[in-house]
Amino acid sequence: MEEFAYVLDYLPQGLPDMKKFHREPVVYAIGESEFKILEIAPLEDADFTIGERIYVGKEKEKRDKVRAVKRRVSYDELTHAAKEELPYILEEIVRREEEKFVEFFNTAQPITTRLHSLELLPGLGKKTMWAILEERKKSPFTSFSDLCERVPTLRHPERLIVKRIIQELENTKEKYRLFVR
Repeated sequence: MEEFAYVLDYLPQGLPDMKKFHREPVVYAIGESEFKILEIAPLEDADFTIGERIYVGKEKEKRDKVRAVKRRVSYDELTHAAKEELPYILEEIVRREEEKFVEFFNTAQPITTRLHSLELLPGLGKKTMWAILEERKKSPFTSFSDLCERVPTLRHPERLIVKRIIQELENTKEKYRLFVR
């Protein structure tokens, strides 16, 4: 269960394909820890900004803007605006949780004899993967900047992670999942 989520899109008039008398405000958000995409029913008079971090956990008294988490939605159900905001918000989450994602580079293991989990990151090839593996033998990486300094062929590791998260969200039949549950 997600505790916090980031607002991707806020539709105060509801979804356009709903009948006018059934329309109610809708918020689309992405969970901070498991990257679940959620449809949220806001409290009356609540206002949201794109990228805002909101509490969506089980403790209802802590929810200051959320009436209910209606359901989990797929990437395809998101509005165009939400899809456009997703990479920026994910990058913010990855930067905020830098330690967790640097640890991924420190502990990533082979999936099969021919495929390493690092190779699942879009744009990361075998040469860079081997460079990461050799460098982490010397000492664990401490930050994204440390990772970039020690592996010169790797630039912006946070963007690689964001691309992989989006790939996993778009393709529900993804065989190997690294970040999305």
